[in-house]
Amino acid sequence: MENLNSILAKYGWGKMALIPILQDLQEEYGWLSEELLDEVAQRLRVSSSEIFSMVTFYKSFRLKPVGKYLITVCLGTACHVRGAPDVLDEIKRRSGIKDGETTKDNLFTLETVNCVGACALGPIVIVNDEYHGLMSKVKVEKLIDQLYEKNQ
Repeated sequence: MENLNSILAKYGWGKMALIPILQDLQEEYGWLSEELLDEVAQRLRVSSSEIFSMVTFYKSFRLKPVGKYLITVCLGTACHVRGAPDVLDEIKRRSGIKDGETTKDNLFTLETVNCVGACALGPIVIVNDEYHGLMSKVKVEKLIDQLYEKNQ
C-alpha cells in the first residue's frame, strides 16, 4: 500500500480527486481490488458504495485482474464499417474468450470500446496501449501469433 500513500499525497486527500486517484491506482496495480477500494474509501472518508458506484459507472475501471496482454477492439462507427466485428470475431476465435473475459492462462484479456479517436486508422486493435491500425482478420491472426510466440 506504499504506492497508495504516494498517489494520495500527489492529489491530496480530497474526494474531488477520486477519479484521477483511481486511474493512477489502476495504472499501478492493473486493476482495482475490493481491498484497495475499501482502503481508498477509508482514507478519503467516503463510503465504499460511493466508490464502487463510480468504478462500475466508468467502463475504463477494472474490478478483475487482466491478462498480460489487454486487447482492446474499437467498435466505433468508422471501425465497425471497416470490419471491426470480423476482427473481433477472429480474436475471440483465436483466444477462446469473449468481451470482458481473460484466458485461463492469464495471457489475454479482451475488451471492446465505443471509440478510441483514431477513426482514420480503423479498425483499431490496442494491445497494452500499443495501437495497431488498419487491422484485418489476417493481420490480427499474425498479431496474436506474435504474442503467443513471445510467451513460449
